[in-house]
Amino acid sequence: MTGRRRLGLVAASATLLAAAPLSAIFESYTWLMQCIVAVGLIAGAAVVARTLRLPTWAQALGMVVTLLFVLTWMFPSGEELLALIPGPDTFTHFGELFAQAGEDTRNYGVPVPDREALQFITVLGVGGCAVVVDMLTVVMRKPALAGLPMLAIYSVPVAIYIDSVPAVPFIIGAVGFLWLLVADNVDRVRRFGRRFTGDGRDVDVWEPSPLAAAGRRLAAIGVAVAVLLPLVTPGLTTGLLSRLTQVGGGSGNGGFGGGGSGKVNLFASLSGSLNETETRQMLKVTTNEADPFYLRLGVADVVNEKGFANRTPSGRPINRGVPDPRDVRKPGLNYREFRATVQIEDLNMAFAPVYASPIASEDLGAWSYDLGSQVVFSNRTTTKDKEYTFDYVRARYSAEALRQADPLSEGSPLRPQIDVPRDKFVDDLVKELTKGKTTEYDKVRAIYNYFSADNQFKYSLQTSTGTSGSEIASFLQAKVGFCQQYAAAMAWMTRAAGIPARVAFGFTRGADREGNTWTVTNRNAHAWTEVYFEGYGWVPFDATPAANVTGSTRSDWAPDIDRPEPTASSSTGAVAPGPSGSAAPGEDPRLPRDDSQLGAFGGGTTGPTGGSTTVLWIVGIAALVIALLLVPALRRVLVRRRRHAATVTEPTIAAAAAAAASASAGGGREVTVTTETIQAREDAHAAWDELIDTMIDYRVPVDPTETPRVTAQRLVREAELETEPAASATLLGRAEERARYSRRPLQGGELTQALGRVRKGLSRSAPRRTRLVAALMPPSVLLRWRIAIGDASASTMSFFSRARDVAVRFSPRRLIPNRTR
Repeated sequence: MTGRRRLGLVAASATLLAAAPLSAIFESYTWLMQCIVAVGLIAGAAVVARTLRLPTWAQALGMVVTLLFVLTWMFPSGEELLALIPGPDTFTHFGELFAQAGEDTRNYGVPVPDREALQFITVLGVGGCAVVVDMLTVVMRKPALAGLPMLAIYSVPVAIYIDSVPAVPFIIGAVGFLWLLVADNVDRVRRFGRRFTGDGRDVDVWEPSPLAAAGRRLAAIGVAVAVLLPLVTPGLTTGLLSRLTQVGGGSGNGGFGGGGSGKVNLFASLSGSLNETETRQMLKVTTNEADPFYLRLGVADVVNEKGFANRTPSGRPINRGVPDPRDVRKPGLNYREFRATVQIEDLNMAFAPVYASPIASEDLGAWSYDLGSQVVFSNRTTTKDKEYTFDYVRARYSAEALRQADPLSEGSPLRPQIDVPRDKFVDDLVKELTKGKTTEYDKVRAIYNYFSADNQFKYSLQTSTGTSGSEIASFLQAKVGFCQQYAAAMAWMTRAAGIPARVAFGFTRGADREGNTWTVTNRNAHAWTEVYFEGYGWVPFDATPAANVTGSTRSDWAPDIDRPEPTASSSTGAVAPGPSGSAAPGEDPRLPRDDSQLGAFGGGTTGPTGGSTTVLWIVGIAALVIALLLVPALRRVLVRRRRHAATVTEPTIAAAAAAAASASAGGGREVTVTTETIQAREDAHAAWDELIDTMIDYRVPVDPTETPRVTAQRLVREAELETEPAASATLLGRAEERARYSRRPLQGGELTQALGRVRKGLSRSAPRRTRLVAALMPPSVLLRWRIAIGDASASTMSFFSRARDVAVRFSPRRLIPNRTR
């Protein structure tokens, strides 16, 4: 095998090794198997092309066609010929996969499952990089430059991975790049025929080269430094998106919760929005229920050492039917059916806000229902600008009925939802609170009642966040927090008592009401606890102080424990004061609330105030771009004005031309308008420079070897100038010629007016595109800038070259006095 073919195989292998960091963003290794097949076939096509000694363009074309065939085979549309030959439907399918990949990147968090669109993008990207690396390494013999596409592969997980990319995949990719460099160096040495040591001695084939050993040591040190330096450097964050989306619950010091592998980290989404100051209208919901409960968006039902996290939902399409909870009948459990319509205005998520227990919907065809978490989700679309109607069932419980619930059975599938890492402080507190309680409901109520103002619990956004055991213990000791901490703390304590619990996310019912329509804003973003009672299902408990939650709702089984008066006899009542209340929504004389700390839940565009700010940003950026684009035109105008300062006096252009013609015939005297000969030369040179720049702007060729007279004549001929512009061009050529070669230059001569007439003549004869370019992006200015940059670059290189020569000639021994020679 020749060196070029061997080097091509090494380039393919190095590309696969460089793709190792992608393992951090996929759940399985299906993508890797596909990439190995694709890159292997591309490398095989390159070997065949080089064996047949095909030209370079044929080698590149062969690899690209092979990649196309591989993509057609792996991701078929079903309309291909012989399963390999792509057709129009194939490329349409590829376009759909591109669009689906964009949706998947917005809907899924890392690690992502095996999605066809994401695998297509991965195989296409890695295969394309394999083609580029092969061409740069084998054809152009620039393996160092081949590191750029390999680095592009590594930048993908760095950009989207919330946590730091593991070091092992980075090391594997770095080893691949070093292998590529070594293989290229070995091939070059083999072509040269000899190896050398550092002192110039030849090295036999069997003898290791000291220079090569030194290079390997430097490479190993470089990789080690690249891996270890970020670990020991304080202040480095863990990834690009981690820096861009790092959010905090009030204090801004990180997200709330440990994150999850689902589509979106609900803790981070809610806590991150708390830093916003504007009120944004997110959705409107119309329902025939008089006192609706909270809109559910998602749940966090997974607990690890980092705290609560939300999992990736799974389920069947909602239009195929949803189980009706009314099929289960229990004493003291009543159901009523209602209908609601949600109109999204500023919410862009893969979870659809619905009331608990939806049973039917005709407008959510592309959405699915997770029966376990009871959330509506989609893998293909989001809620942006969506409007949908659904039917739902509202369950109402009585405290006596919930006391009849049996403890969770040993074989229940919900047993994992009582597991939490042990924390001594929390466990001891739960034991103390539930001591003597005999029913599941009484244990839950004891925990729920603990979060009261009588126990010094207060609402505040200015707290540290977290849902791990130690952070829950810190919250229970400090007794200051906001909805996420109250919900997580109650769920954690309920699980510690042996009862399944989880954290629910969504919106309260809103504060503004018009008929049956509730307006939900970012002030209504909320989290609460849901507890499972055997035979009754998931029952909501909101432990957050009700007076601090706009649109808060309480119930008979979970009343407002901070109200000085008992709740009304109805099963559900509004706690937050309405328009007729004495206090604004969310206000409480005992627990003052800083509304400037509240924010929105979920991604989306900004509202009225935020929208105006966005418009201002867009207008400002557009104005800046336009200003930058107009810089060449402004520069051209300023230069023209400076040159137009040439002297202009009485003689007309016709008289000046006649005088020039008479002087050339030797029968007349020079036209003398001023007595300043030096100024006349400068004026003529400035006018001529302006004429040359005008010719460049209007795409008239300029030949520096021509005399001014010949240039003026050629300008008149090629630009087809009319009488006045032609006479003006002749005058300018004559003035420059006299300024260069005559003792007595032409003085006056209305050079400024002559330049104006020539410019107008060129504008009349030039195409529209040439006129626009000459006005907005003058080629003369761009040419001068290119020349200036080239001169500056040459000067810089010359300076460094001289400095290098000085450094080479310098010897420290010269600084030692009376040194022995």
